[in-house]
Amino acid sequence: MHILISVGEKEKAKGASSPYFQAMLAAGARPEELETVAAEDLQRAAKLDFDGILFAGGEDVDPALYDEKKKYDSVLVDRARDEFELALLDRALKGRRPILGICRGVQMINVKFGGTLYQDLKAEVPLEDTPAVLEHKQAGSRSDATHSVTVTESNSNVGAAIAGSCRVNSLHHQAIKRLGHGLKVTAHAEDGLVEAIESADEYPFLLAVQWHPEEMTDRPEQRKIFEEFIAKCREAAAKREASEP
Repeated sequence: MHILISVGEKEKAKGASSPYFQAMLAAGARPEELETVAAEDLQRAAKLDFDGILFAGGEDVDPALYDEKKKYDSVLVDRARDEFELALLDRALKGRRPILGICRGVQMINVKFGGTLYQDLKAEVPLEDTPAVLEHKQAGSRSDATHSVTVTESNSNVGAAIAGSCRVNSLHHQAIKRLGHGLKVTAHAEDGLVEAIESADEYPFLLAVQWHPEEMTDRPEQRKIFEEFIAKCREAAAKREASEP
């Protein structure tokens, strides 16, 4: 089995100490089954086969990719990473590989499917008919749970990990605005913001969440997200190996 973890340059420099890498180990993956990649690996990654991919948090997705201009100084983009990850996502989708997205990952996946983002939650009111927007960029420890998410479809990938609702951390200033085509919302926050999306069609495994479960793997439901993903990657690896001559 070979799973890619796509991150930014700073996160890649952490190597095996990256919380994403450590979360995958905590959920049962072996070090030799994991490979961290970033935009600098463009040519090498294009030749890699993989049985699943995790898109990690980091910089904002370039608003130009959803036909908007940058509105706020708080929007910090890395177009090289955008292009690198969109190409990897395209390969994963065509190969029907398991996909897990976290924070930036959920936003990038939504944009890939034709959706849009709130560029800055403090500057843009999400929904007029919902309660006031929560503080989604917490000031405390990254592992602190600061608000609840509620699963809207129990028969879903996120529903397999979380029964009903749970408390999560929150470390973002952007969020999904218009949902992309072919996606469905499977969890939301108390203020109505989208917290988890999945494929609306039959797909081996596609789950993307707005919070950071890699910082909370001491909690069973958060670790379960990675366990479910790894299990699907193992299934994909077995099918690939069975089809090889």
